[in-house]
Amino acid sequence: MDTVELLAHPVRLRIVHALSGGQARTTGQLCARLPDVSKATVYRHVEILGAAGILEVAEEQRVRGAVERTYRLRRERAVIDADRAAAATAAEHRRVFAAAAATLLAEFNAYLDTEKADPAADLVGYRQHALWLSPDEVVALIEDLRAAILPRLAHPPTADRTPYLLSPILFPTVEP
Repeated sequence: MDTVELLAHPVRLRIVHALSGGQARTTGQLCARLPDVSKATVYRHVEILGAAGILEVAEEQRVRGAVERTYRLRRERAVIDADRAAAATAAEHRRVFAAAAATLLAEFNAYLDTEKADPAADLVGYRQHALWLSPDEVVALIEDLRAAILPRLAHPPTADRTPYLLSPILFPTVEP
């Protein structure tokens, strides 16, 4: 299964998000992080991601006679590279976009379902802007966004940091 197939699934994408930032979690902890997904489904998708090398076992310990594994993300493997993205068919792009949208909706619902959810205080935003850009301006915008986002991807979890999900989406609209 290639990376597009692996990551074009909402549950697998949510597992990847849950392990971002250097987090290491047991499958039980992942189940708690994805309460709307059955345990069997989480276990199955952890196995798939592990077999593909996207997850690795960080630690194993015996718990009541069973082996409990703690997993971590191999971030460099959880990427659809530029060549693969360029080779993707329209159907694959639709599938990946649908998975990303479903993941975003599931994560947002999980956030809203917590007692401490406060969209105003948490500075939640979901605006859309229509921009008129030349090809060079699109490239410059992407470079500016990367310059702003990439350094923050390296931030490790700390007591004063809250994980946020940022989902930039950019595509040209169709003019009639």
